Parts: sequence; C-alpha cells; structure tokens
Amino acid sequence: MAQVHHAQPLEAQLTNHAVIVVDLQNEYLPSGHLPLVGIEAAVHNAAQIMAQARVQGIPVIHIRHEAADANATVFQPGTDHVKIQAPVQPEGDETVILKHYPNSFRETSLQSQLQQMGITQLTVIGAMSYMCIDATVRAAVDLGYQVTVAEDACATRNIAFGEKEVPAAQAHATIMAGFEFAYAQVVTTNTLLSHWAR
Repeated sequence: MAQVHHAQPLEAQLTNHAVIVVDLQNEYLPSGHLPLVGIEAAVHNAAQIMAQARVQGIPVIHIRHEAADANATVFQPGTDHVKIQAPVQPEGDETVILKHYPNSFRETSLQSQLQQMGITQLTVIGAMSYMCIDATVRAAVDLGYQVTVAEDACATRNIAFGEKEVPAAQAHATIMAGFEFAYAQVVTTNTLLSHWAR
C-alpha cells in the first residue's frame, strides 16, 4: 500500500484553525496514578504552542478527562488528579470540554463548537499518544478536519502487549508513524512555531 497523506502543508492559512489540548492533567505527573515518560517536556512544548496560538488569535480548546465512575482508580472526579496542569491552564474564556472516553469527540460538544467557529484545521497536542491522542486524531480526520500533531508536545508511558514490554518512546513513535502514513502532518514544536511565524 502506498503512503497516503491527508494533511495539508503547514503553510496553509491559520484562519479556521484551532489548537486542541488533550488531557494535560495532574494524573500524568509523577505524583499521579499514570505518570508519563517526558510529560514535563511535553507540557513545556504545549505551553509554547498555546502561547503563540493566543498571540495569533488561534482558538485554544482544552479537553479534560474524568472517569465516568466516581469510584474509578484513575481520573477520579473531584480530585486534584483531574485538574489541568498549571503551565497549560486555560486563559480568559477559552473553552474547556469534559470527556469520559479516549475520543474527544465522543459524547461531547467538541464537534458542534468547532462547526460553530468554522474550524477546518486542527493542531492536536497532549496525552496519551497511544490512547486519547490516537483516538482524537483519527476521529478528527474521519470528520473531515485537516490535522497536525506536534509530536514533542505529546507524551505517553510504557505499555505491555502479552509478555512484551514496549517502551514509551517506541509506542509513541509507532503512533506518530501511523499518523504520518495516512492521517496527519506530524511535526516538532519548533517546526510548527516557525511556520506559524511566517
């Protein structure tokens, strides 16, 4: 099968563009129940992207995950673990959308809000690469959005498959390779910001 790219080049206009920040919450810090490899660096990069988006008038939409079950052991409602991390807090009247599933569009207002704003292009950042980022990017493309992923503004953790332990870096790279093959433009934070500044 030939490689297929659905994403438009970064030089595309920034009008009709939004940044989707997925689940950068305290649960993923070393103090949380699901600490991610490289989460601090990813959050630092995400904060840079958000800051530049605000300067350029690109809407920033925050996705915040909570477990549907109040007795869940992770992302438990009402705890500090579900709060958005300090460096990437929403500002002003930025939209915050609560979700209960990996796909940020499932049973949320994300699609309707994007449609109301006339958004056709998304930059997706956040966590985890192989879970909520994966589900959200694929859903976004299926809904017709042009998607860019800033890969170093995303993070994940080690995962096991049978008796195989897959390191976080390898799991992350596999997801990003899949995106790049047929779903999204995958770039670094520096590349993204340099194109936005043109």
